[in-house]
Amino acid sequence: MLPEHFPVLIAGGGPSGLAVAIELGRADIPCLLVEPRATVTGDRPRAKTTSARTMELLRRWGLADRVRAAAPLPVSHAQDVVFCTSLTGHEITRFPHAFAMHAERRDEFAEGGQQIPQPIVEEVLREAVAELPSVRTLFGWRMVSAEDGAAGVRATIAGPDGAVREVTAEYLIGCDGAGGITRDVIGARYSGGSGELPNLNITFRAPALTDETVCARAVHYWVLGAEFGGIAGRMDTEGTWWAIAQGVDVRDGDVDPAALVRRLIGADVDVEVQATDPWVARMLLVDRYRGERTFLVGDAAHLNPPWGGHGYNTCVGDAVNLAWKLVAVLRGWAGPALLDSYEPERRPVARQTIADAAAQENHLARAFAHPDIDAATPAGVARRAVVAEALSAKRGEFHSLGLVLGYHYAGSPIVVDDGSPVPPHEPLTYHGSARPGTRLPHRWLPDGSSLFDHLGPGFTLLRLETVPMESFVEAARARGVPLTVLDLPGLPGKDSYGAPLLLIRPDQHIAWRGDDSTAAAEILDIARGAHAAVVAS
Repeated sequence: MLPEHFPVLIAGGGPSGLAVAIELGRADIPCLLVEPRATVTGDRPRAKTTSARTMELLRRWGLADRVRAAAPLPVSHAQDVVFCTSLTGHEITRFPHAFAMHAERRDEFAEGGQQIPQPIVEEVLREAVAELPSVRTLFGWRMVSAEDGAAGVRATIAGPDGAVREVTAEYLIGCDGAGGITRDVIGARYSGGSGELPNLNITFRAPALTDETVCARAVHYWVLGAEFGGIAGRMDTEGTWWAIAQGVDVRDGDVDPAALVRRLIGADVDVEVQATDPWVARMLLVDRYRGERTFLVGDAAHLNPPWGGHGYNTCVGDAVNLAWKLVAVLRGWAGPALLDSYEPERRPVARQTIADAAAQENHLARAFAHPDIDAATPAGVARRAVVAEALSAKRGEFHSLGLVLGYHYAGSPIVVDDGSPVPPHEPLTYHGSARPGTRLPHRWLPDGSSLFDHLGPGFTLLRLETVPMESFVEAARARGVPLTVLDLPGLPGKDSYGAPLLLIRPDQHIAWRGDDSTAAAEILDIARGAHAAVVAS
């Protein structure tokens, strides 16, 4: 028996929709998720990089260890990206600890990056959703129409057997991707462009391709050559690989994927092609993120080029940002402006991420077109050295911690501006600013736990010195705002936080910092979207 009404209807059960469902389900908010795919197939892995920030959010849900345990390629196996003449040829240069992958603990983040195919992440998230009693899922169903209104949403969903149901919801969350209907529901439109190069994804098995036969151990291999290049990497340690053949247009005629793979490998080995997927990088962003009661999340709102692996990670960031605000509104402790802050916080992040990733495509043609670099001669060695130096321009694709951890909501209407400088956008380098709007800089505590592990499910008041804070507790109690007080006078590097008191949002971003709590009521009202000035804006 399916109820006819839900507080939240989620259209789409990819990483975005599952993340929204987990955030709502952990707060015991009833919701319905409909997803056309009855099962998750793994032959087209597409996204393979789970960023340090997404891993932190998975840790926040208690799922980081489950994701790492499910990953067929452990971080300890390899952390570097290698540029080479072929997988069995000459190494040209390498970028160590790409995508913030470290086998050991680091101070900058609670979790490092992880290489794992997106379908496996989805399986873990599906299992987590199944454990939440307030989340109903209909896999194999799709939303076929919806009407957005000031009082709620009415939608029609269709099952695999042709059955049709009507459901109503207070809010509709569009996680249905580029081919979904929720953009049309609110009249939103993509704008942007596509990349210049056609590409062909190939999933294949090559058991003969081992750590002993390749030129180096790596997570990604970028193969350069005079006429043909591409990227390849392991999906597991049992002989399954993925590859991207650059500049290959399947519309030009017969394309032999196995032959393309052998050219990347540089040897005539047995190759079993499992799947192919042609694509072109797209850089698209919608003109609006919401209607009245309908919100766009993830690929429904933006399409990121794959360079740097930011696509699905940006989607999960969208989901967490919106979902904690939905929880606050549905639980009754937030004001109307809280949901209005979703677009001004997340749309600039998507725009900057798309711009940074798209800039990497400008290096692609130059990166792959390098004649005379495979020769085992002094001239070939010299040529590879020149190419290696030129490839430093690609660093931003693999080392982008400033983009991954350093994005901020400094201009948000629900962040209290303290007048301090806004951190500059430096995609390569993360500086750990504690200015309001930024992600709380991470620390490991003396007992070995992460600072993030001690943050509450609602707001957290972090107190680094013995200063009065009772007014925050009283104001939160009067407004029904969940508030955790975290006293850490011995926090390592506490002076770098710039104030003895910091108000931390549920998504681990700083809403306010200061040394005087007398205006606690007003500060909380701004942070929860209930302050008169915020509502007016």
